[in-house]
Amino acid sequence: MKTLKPYLDKVVIKMVETEETTQSGIVLPGNAKEKPQMAEVVAVGPGGLVDGKEVTMFVEVGDKVIINKYAGTEVKLDKEEYTIVKQSDILAKVEF
Repeated sequence: MKTLKPYLDKVVIKMVETEETTQSGIVLPGNAKEKPQMAEVVAVGPGGLVDGKEVTMFVEVGDKVIINKYAGTEVKLDKEEYTIVKQSDILAKVEF
């Protein structure tokens, strides 16, 4: 099986499709609305010196995060779709 190993301050995420229910009770599947902003962290780069600044990674594999709406580069690997973003494109960690 192939794996993605991000470099420096990059994070590999997999978008999470969520259903949404309207006020009138209609369930909208994930593909019927805007691009999702919630994702699960799949792989995390080591951090290090990026553009002359030391970057410490704060996310971990398995974290659920909210990302900047138009952030990242979409890639396909073994029929799975992933997005590679900079850690700075992650806006928040979702805790349940």
